[in-house]
Amino acid sequence: MSRETEINMSEESRTTGQVNLFAGLGGIGCVVGAIWVWHHLSFDTQDWIIDDIIPVLLVVIIVGLGLGTIIRKVQARRRLQAKRDRLITRFEQEQSSQKRRDIAFVLVELNEFQLAGLEAIATPMAELFISTLKTALGDKQHRIRGMAASYLGVLEHRAAIPLLIKALEDDHAHVRASSALALGRMKALEAREKLEETMTEDWDQTVRSRSKEAFERIKRVEEQLIRENTGNLPQLSDHGEGKSRTG
Repeated sequence: MSRETEINMSEESRTTGQVNLFAGLGGIGCVVGAIWVWHHLSFDTQDWIIDDIIPVLLVVIIVGLGLGTIIRKVQARRRLQAKRDRLITRFEQEQSSQKRRDIAFVLVELNEFQLAGLEAIATPMAELFISTLKTALGDKQHRIRGMAASYLGVLEHRAAIPLLIKALEDDHAHVRASSALALGRMKALEAREKLEETMTEDWDQTVRSRSKEAFERIKRVEEQLIRENTGNLPQLSDHGEGKSRTG
C-alpha cells in the first residue's frame, strides 16, 4: 500500500469519525430539546397529544412501513424478472453448449426453483440437462450431474423419467439423491417400485431419505387417484338391490 493511499484512508476515517460525532451530538440535542418542550406544555396539551396525535402517528407509521415493505418486494420482484429476462435472452443467443448449461443452472436458481417464467425455454434447458446427465461422467463431475438431475424435476420434463430412474443407480450418492428428488417433484408413478427399493437398500442415508420422501409423494398421488376412481364408479340404488335380491 502506497504512502498516498494510507494518507487518503486516514483522512477518510477522520472525516467519518467527525460526521458520526456531529450526528450523535445532534441526536442528543433533539432528545433534550423535545423533553424541554414537553415539560413546558400545559397538561391539556399533553393529554391531547397522547390521546389524539400519538395514535394517529402510530397508524401512519404502521401503514407507511407496510406500504414500504410492499413496494420493496415489488421492486425486488421486478429486478429479479428483469435479470431473468436478460439471462433468457443470453441463453437463446449463446452458441456454446457449456455456457448455455451454466446459464440454465443460474436461471433455475434465480427463479427460486420454479417452472413459472421459464416455460418458453424449458424444453431446450431440459435437453441440456439430459445431455449433461448422460455425458458428465466420472466422480469429479458428480455435482454437475446431480444439479442436472434435480433441475429436470424443477422443469417437470417427464420424458426424462426413465433416465432419472436409471440415475438412481449412479455411482455417486449425490446424483442418486438428486434423481430421487426430481422424481418426487414430478410425482413419477413409474418410479414407485425403484424408489421403494432405494429407500430401503441404498447405503447412503441421504439417498434413502430423499427416496422415501419421493415415494410418499407418489403414494399420496396414487391414493388420490384410487379415491377419485372409486367415487366415479356407478353405485346400485337400494331399490335396485332389493329387486336383485327378490329376483
